[in-house]
Amino acid sequence: MENHLHTIMEDWKLSGTALMKKGEDIPFIASLGFANRAERIPNEHHTRFGIASGCKLFTAIAICQLVEAGKLSFDTPLSDWLDAPFPNVTIHHLLTHTSGVPDYFDEEITDDFEDLWKDVPMYHLRRLKDFLPLFQHAPMKFPPGHRFHYNNAGFILLGFVVESVSGVTFQEYVEANVFQRAGMHESGYFAFDTLPAKTALGYIDLEDGSWKTNLYSLPVIGGSDGGAYVTAEDMMKLWLALMRHELLNETYTQKLLTPHVHCEDDDYYGYGVWIKQQDGAISKYHVMGYDPGVCFHSAFYPTSNGIVVVCANQSSGAYDVMAAIEALFSEA
Repeated sequence: MENHLHTIMEDWKLSGTALMKKGEDIPFIASLGFANRAERIPNEHHTRFGIASGCKLFTAIAICQLVEAGKLSFDTPLSDWLDAPFPNVTIHHLLTHTSGVPDYFDEEITDDFEDLWKDVPMYHLRRLKDFLPLFQHAPMKFPPGHRFHYNNAGFILLGFVVESVSGVTFQEYVEANVFQRAGMHESGYFAFDTLPAKTALGYIDLEDGSWKTNLYSLPVIGGSDGGAYVTAEDMMKLWLALMRHELLNETYTQKLLTPHVHCEDDDYYGYGVWIKQQDGAISKYHVMGYDPGVCFHSAFYPTSNGIVVVCANQSSGAYDVMAAIEALFSEA
């Protein structure tokens, strides 16, 4: 199976690590490409990769933990915790991308993430409050609850709530209450200028065949809307801990995994997680993240208790590798 994984990655020219686990079987894992192209340092099974928006799930888990602890509710107005001009927006709206708050990166307007940093240098964005000037004075996109519209700024606001309720930084909260509880000891929110060992640099391939790193393409450190680093095995541990109710009790785990809003076709959204539903049954829970120099996809399949993780330090390819692994899954 590891040879099959390696072949799939070669076929799609993916630089990264892919993991596949079915039921109680041991996981199969394969790595390809370079974590550092200039120094030709290879990607390995324990290499850390940025996962962009894939870690919105971590933010949702943090919020659900605070609700479970009785410190807020899903119906709590954002105005209870943050002085911002977003009337009638609740925690539920933010978790389900139905808030209508203006986004600092709206994919309906542009798909070039690097355009953001022409006016606001990315190295200034080290704390959640540094993002507020990018969107807090813009008009609401639509009334809260009106429809689904994927929204990064909404998860920045959820990070503010975590900090306000817990009294620690968002990163400190998640590392202590999600990563450590799940046994994700290699994962964290690392700044570009202080990356630890065994961390892959992200690469942007240019049309002329050359490449550059994503050092100046993303915020200097990840936050509540994305940007954590994980290993493939740590992401597997996250799914296992979540499904075993080690991060949330059964009630709040089910609340997080409920298809709260219909997106399109068979796709729904829970709290920080995409949900594929076919013939009235849930076929998979999945998360994804795509940034310049980063692509990531991971899923849990409730019917087989299967897990797939694809981490890569390039801008595309994770979706195709994920689809090929799913086809292999059905044959295994």
